[in-house]
Amino acid sequence: MEKILESFYYSFLYDRRYLYILEGLKNTLIIALFAVLIGIIIGTIIAITRNYYENTGKLKVLNFLGKTYVNIIRGTPVILQLMIIYYVIFKTSDISILIVGIIAFGINSGAYVAEIIRAGIDSVSKDQLEGGLALGLNYGKCMRYIVLPQAIKNILPALGNEFITLVKETSVGSMIGIVDLTKASDIIASRTYEYFFPLIIVAIIYLIITLGLTKLVSKMEVKLGKNISH
Repeated sequence: MEKILESFYYSFLYDRRYLYILEGLKNTLIIALFAVLIGIIIGTIIAITRNYYENTGKLKVLNFLGKTYVNIIRGTPVILQLMIIYYVIFKTSDISILIVGIIAFGINSGAYVAEIIRAGIDSVSKDQLEGGLALGLNYGKCMRYIVLPQAIKNILPALGNEFITLVKETSVGSMIGIVDLTKASDIIASRTYEYFFPLIIVAIIYLIITLGLTKLVSKMEVKLGKNISH
């Protein structure tokens, strides 16, 4: 027992090593939060563009570009995308490595969110869109007031899972030097030569975040369902 407490002390309390964990947690949440926001913006634009093309035959070029983007991003590893953006695109730039991570993960998330939102839009009966158009609403208003509110309810769990996935995927950011939770545990372990406590604590933090977000998404889904039903 004494040896375990000593190991814990040198892993976290000695030389204030717990600060690495706090910094890693902060960076992980910042990257995941802003990346998913970027992903939602990109994904929404692409999903609506593709749906508009399918219904009207217009915006053919934008539809092609959106489809190509989704296929490329979903067909290549996130670590490869991160390295290309950092070592190629921003090679000569002084941009913050945290910003690079946000951009990279945001671009990656956008492709998956686009498919999630597109599936949500497709889950809403086309009769509702046609009914809105028949009443004199344009395509934009039909999407805003009729289709998207229903689609959001259907895709909320999937969007929540995307954010949870992003929280865990940020661990590959350590490949370019981002101090996330996983990197923080590695830094501590490299100084103490003790891997047990750093890895276990980080695993527990990830688990708490994941379970907390899952519960939050469930509550939001129930609340949104009640609001729409009213």
